[in-house]
Amino acid sequence: MADVHATARPRSNAARICTIIGFVFAAIAIFVPFLGLVGLILGIVGAVLGDKPLGWYAAAASVAGAVLGYLLAVAILNG
Repeated sequence: MADVHATARPRSNAARICTIIGFVFAAIAIFVPFLGLVGLILGIVGAVLGDKPLGWYAAAASVAGAVLGYLLAVAILNG
């Protein structure tokens, strides 16, 4: 039988849903930067609930989307 670690938390449907919504907010954060914070939170929640690599990727993508959105807004407003 496979050796399953007791500390590993199994991935749930809620974790995958939080991760997917986190990626959606990461994409929207390019146009509405403050939604990057929501995507960051959802990515972290997805990772903590068990969707380990993708949850952290969603959190990082949300931060990157928010930063890109802020830079885009500054370029448009000062251009």
